[in-house]
Amino acid sequence: MNCADVSTGTGANVRCQGKGRKERAIPLTTATATVIRHWLTERAGVPTAPLFCTRTGRRLSRDAIEHRLTAHHARAAIACGTLGSKKLSPHALRHTTAMTLLHAGVDTTVIALWLGHADTRSTDPYIHADMTIKERALAKTTPVESKAGRYHPADRLLAFLEGL
Repeated sequence: MNCADVSTGTGANVRCQGKGRKERAIPLTTATATVIRHWLTERAGVPTAPLFCTRTGRRLSRDAIEHRLTAHHARAAIACGTLGSKKLSPHALRHTTAMTLLHAGVDTTVIALWLGHADTRSTDPYIHADMTIKERALAKTTPVESKAGRYHPADRLLAFLEGL
């Protein structure tokens, strides 16, 4: 990813090429945009240089990114033991982003666009995996006012039905 692909101003985003060579624009949070803005100033590189590079100045490969993620995961697991049993990958971070957006009430079509899915049905597994969404939907329903038990129709209703 080249620096020309990063915008840290209004509507901060990163443009990159994803799966299937699809062009994607991924929005950045204000905090992330600020960190990247500082990083760009600190490294004082040319605009066409990779945003994150290897020791030789080349852009990071997918393998290199996964290797760094694995290294940071191992270090974080020392401080937080429960992380040691978790499987972490760049794809897991995508799922985490999707679930965070879903919990925030973002519509699944927006999440599908954010993740670069061609079909909004690709986000269906997130909905099925999230019990809190189901609980929120249930909380919005009106409780039934009838008392529990078997229904017994009134004598007038039975008489009417028998008269049909």
